[in-house]
Amino acid sequence: MRKYLVLSATCFLGACGGAGADVVSAPTPGNGSQSHSFANPTEAKTYQGIGGTHTYSYNVQDRDCCRGQSGQLYQGNATTARNSSISISYDPRDAIYTLSITDNLSGANVESRYQDPAQRTDFDGARQPQFGTPRLANPNVTYLEAGSSSGGASLGTTDTPPFGIPEASASATTLFVLKPGSETQYVTYAGYVRNDVTWTEETETLADETENTYTLESLNLQRGAFAFGELTNTANVPKSGGATYEGSMLATMVFNPTLDGQSQIGSAILPSYFQWVEGTANLAVDFGADTVGLTLAGTAFPTQDDGVSGFSGEGVIAGGATFSATGAGTINLANFGGFKGEFSQAGFVNPDGTRYDVNIAGSSLDGAFYGPAAEEVGGGFRIVGGTPDERIDILGAFIGK
Repeated sequence: MRKYLVLSATCFLGACGGAGADVVSAPTPGNGSQSHSFANPTEAKTYQGIGGTHTYSYNVQDRDCCRGQSGQLYQGNATTARNSSISISYDPRDAIYTLSITDNLSGANVESRYQDPAQRTDFDGARQPQFGTPRLANPNVTYLEAGSSSGGASLGTTDTPPFGIPEASASATTLFVLKPGSETQYVTYAGYVRNDVTWTEETETLADETENTYTLESLNLQRGAFAFGELTNTANVPKSGGATYEGSMLATMVFNPTLDGQSQIGSAILPSYFQWVEGTANLAVDFGADTVGLTLAGTAFPTQDDGVSGFSGEGVIAGGATFSATGAGTINLANFGGFKGEFSQAGFVNPDGTRYDVNIAGSSLDGAFYGPAAEEVGGGFRIVGGTPDERIDILGAFIGK
């Protein structure tokens, strides 16, 4: 039995370029070339991502009576090895990255090209990544950010929410990638944050027929995580024996089981916020039986409060909570281009010992093999809660070696 040790990964590839790049899509029998070096690229290429994206839009007001979220619209979707709405390109000539996402099911829509050297950013200087960007523990992650603002608006920092005045607006996309070659040679993962925020002046007529003017903040937030790299020619995937792949995992989630006023922290109905989860992945593969088993473990980041909705503090899942999930699937190279499956368990344990087990209504596990002879693996996953009046959706990516 061959055993591959998968390391954890979280850094950046370089910068993405687009025009004229070769496209690396899902493998088919007799297809695929490994002449291009993923870790030390020599030519422009575009890769298809396996993972998920979700969006959350809502309004908040600066009125004492009505500071909660209103007009909420949440959407999410996970892609497969053969059907992806996510592409990422890199051109080593100019060190340019391009992220392109168009997913009508999740509402995600991004076309961001990182060509200015000043678009490289980190958390250590006066300029930092925008609101909602996770400061990942893996030191090999690189961050790129591009956007614009008007009217003095700001998208804040990872610890500071957006702020602006009427008629102001701000929009930015932050891309973060585990650098190929730092921990894996043929596959890596990336995540992104996109925030679009506008501020408008609104007027209402009160009961005494006087008018009150207030500021309305409208937020359209996107998050996603995906794996990408040099896919294995399906003819070179082993047909017998087994392997264990170990590596890293990154997930974005919206988690709010309090819409009925029932939660483990009292009877409050909390706003919905995004959270990130960073951790490890272990994939056990039996090539002879065409089966896979996936175990995920990680740590949740704190909720990303927008600063206006009237709630400040931890959600049901506190920062530092441990995450675990278990899934299984089937290899079918001809039909899937890799493997597919589902999850049987997912849950969190808070630092104070309280536990929250996800009541799974739907889930997906999608992945493929990477490298000349399936030395590495990568994929995406989604876990959707099923209890009435809860908003729970966990989407992520994993890699292994």
